[in-house]
Amino acid sequence: MPQLSAQDFSPAILKLFDQYVHGDINRRGFLDQAQRHVGSAAAALATLTALTPRFAEAQQVKPDDARIKTRIQEFDSPAGNGKVRGLLAWPAAARGKLPVVLVVHENRGLNPHIEDIARRLAVDGFIAFAPDALFTLGGYPGDEDKARELFPKLDAAKTRADFVAAARALQSLPEGNGRVGVVGFCFGGGVANYLATQIPDLAAAVPFYGAQPPAAEVAKIKAPLLIHYAGNDERINAGWPAYEQALKAAGVSYEAHVYEGTQHGFNNDTTPRFDAKAAGLAWARTIGFFKARLA
Repeated sequence: MPQLSAQDFSPAILKLFDQYVHGDINRRGFLDQAQRHVGSAAAALATLTALTPRFAEAQQVKPDDARIKTRIQEFDSPAGNGKVRGLLAWPAAARGKLPVVLVVHENRGLNPHIEDIARRLAVDGFIAFAPDALFTLGGYPGDEDKARELFPKLDAAKTRADFVAAARALQSLPEGNGRVGVVGFCFGGGVANYLATQIPDLAAAVPFYGAQPPAAEVAKIKAPLLIHYAGNDERINAGWPAYEQALKAAGVSYEAHVYEGTQHGFNNDTTPRFDAKAAGLAWARTIGFFKARLA
């Protein structure tokens, strides 16, 4: 199958897919509604297949890449689900203590794409830890639909506590330098914003198209923020004006970028919503931001 982009799909189909990805409609709902736009059940199924992640093709850093080392890591989370478990990755040739980045996944758990993001960060010189919020339910099931079905079964408060516990544990990681940043995508972007309100000594936060925290919580943010938004993302972008106003009122250090013409999920290179130019720029900004803030 050739590599497709968002331009190969109508805005109506992209909107339906966004609803499907975020659990507003199920697979049957997507197929039934897509059929009205593409003409047949077969075409609707082909459309969904074309939009489905292709993990192997997008992988940039293989698990056995000689430049990095990895291990499965657990931390205690007494206020959460008891334990946090995820992938820890770091440079194989590391010397001395390194800056640390917490990687927070989308609403499907620790899938192969987010594991790859953690390994990419390790190649760039960071210790990266990518927890799996679905660990308490058996972990990422290896299927995106099943993962989406599991996600609403999580206890939201305990899940948030797990991410706070992970960030706190990383601050005292023996191999780390004590400075921890967080990067998150979609659900994870919302978590990155949340952690910034909960951890005063968080060193940096980078939310990609994430839900904003309540305005009343913004004054608690002490970490510098690098915020990425897609241009065509009404659902998330609707909350940005109030968030920006609150950030300014609280004197929070932030930098925000809107990538015009892009879709929600533009950094995820496993689906056609990926935008190579915008993702490349956003990721370069992210790495530069972390290198400056976490050194």
